Amino acid sequence: MLDLAVINGTVFLEGGFRKADVGIKDGKFALIAETGALPEAEKTIDAKGQYVLPGGIDTHMHIRDPGHAERGTFVTESRAAAAGGCTTYFEHPISVPPQHNPEILHHRMDLAKKGSTVDYCFFGAAGGEFLQDIVPLSKEGIIAYKTFLHQPPKGREREFDGLTSATNSQLMDVMEEVKKTGICLAAHAEDNELIVGNIAKLKAAGRVDYMAHCESRPPITEIIAIYKMLKFGKEQGCPIELVHVSTCGAMELAKQAKAAGQKVLVETCPHYLLLDESAVAKFGPYAKCNPALRSKEEVEGLWKYVLDGTVDFIGSDHSPFLVEEKERGEEDIFAATSGFPGVDLRYPLMINEAQKGRLPLEKVVELLAVNPAKDFHIFPQKGTISAGADADLAIVDLNKPMTVDWHKNYSHAKEIAKVYDGWKLGNTMEYTVVRGRVVMAHGIVDETAAGWGEFVRPEQ
Repeated sequence: MLDLAVINGTVFLEGGFRKADVGIKDGKFALIAETGALPEAEKTIDAKGQYVLPGGIDTHMHIRDPGHAERGTFVTESRAAAAGGCTTYFEHPISVPPQHNPEILHHRMDLAKKGSTVDYCFFGAAGGEFLQDIVPLSKEGIIAYKTFLHQPPKGREREFDGLTSATNSQLMDVMEEVKKTGICLAAHAEDNELIVGNIAKLKAAGRVDYMAHCESRPPITEIIAIYKMLKFGKEQGCPIELVHVSTCGAMELAKQAKAAGQKVLVETCPHYLLLDESAVAKFGPYAKCNPALRSKEEVEGLWKYVLDGTVDFIGSDHSPFLVEEKERGEEDIFAATSGFPGVDLRYPLMINEAQKGRLPLEKVVELLAVNPAKDFHIFPQKGTISAGADADLAIVDLNKPMTVDWHKNYSHAKEIAKVYDGWKLGNTMEYTVVRGRVVMAHGIVDETAAGWGEFVRPEQ
């Protein structure tokens, strides 16, 4: 007898959609069959009229625990993931302290094991201060390394301990160590010197208004940093990931590097594809993120690189903060924290773009589930509906519109989730299944599933 049967749905199988029934046993996909051909199951989901997708894999998520549990914990933020059809997330280090050595990583893994509703992978911190920790960390099952190309933000130094490569010398040294592991190095690529100088000039001119944030981080600050990452990566033979790329200029550099055979992974985020700098004018600190939101022309241009394959995957850069941390920016935009929640809407937002004809639904699944699994070596355990894979599903109704309502957000930071509030989407996420367990049904997350999530190790 099966544990769970998902019947009558339109299922994503081997790159395309077809009618099929999906049978699950012991947390794995056991049978993929023609409609009506499955054996009996203890529980059945009738997905008639719905699309059955591989569970989403969010390549970019921040959870602040330990150090800032008041912003959100593995319990609260993983529930937000479950609500949006995300069954596995990659946690990027900004905690106190970041996981730059095995001891810190193990402590964070323990927190996730106790609290996470969905499965998880960890990025390791790589910075110029603790070069000796980089290689040992690779043996602990991390999925990639993360570094920042700027100094720690003032007042947040402890969150960036062991996480920064603030000088060219440090970055080269970090790449030299990462290269020894065969794992890729992800970088938040913005040029620190330009940004610091721009902010100083704007403040001297009395500019602390909302739009000053965008003006302090123009496209060139990202383009020059990504140029450096690509050149340094090629010089050192270090595979790299470019996270949350927001400019066409940077995308073009990445496209050229890929064409020349360099190992480069490229991520962008829904907010760089769907929002522009007018959102900063409207929402102020609640739309403040790094890199900054761009012009409408830049946003439209990014879609070319999504469609031509330059972009490998789309992550949310889910960044929970408190209302009071955002409100500091009302009088001085530079005083507010940067980032906002997004893991719950990543799949629905991109599916909505497919419904509008912007890209095929198959491409959405590739960018949000299949490619992350393949690029980070957790395929075919994840990212596929096939026999033997983990039974992770996102079941969506494309005939059931929804209106985004921050009150229904499971993130502890839901009160700062303003940028998409009130948006009308053409789909509703109906079920999220993690290793055979239904952790979300009809918008309600099973709160008894806290701790159900498991650590996922990449294949070496």
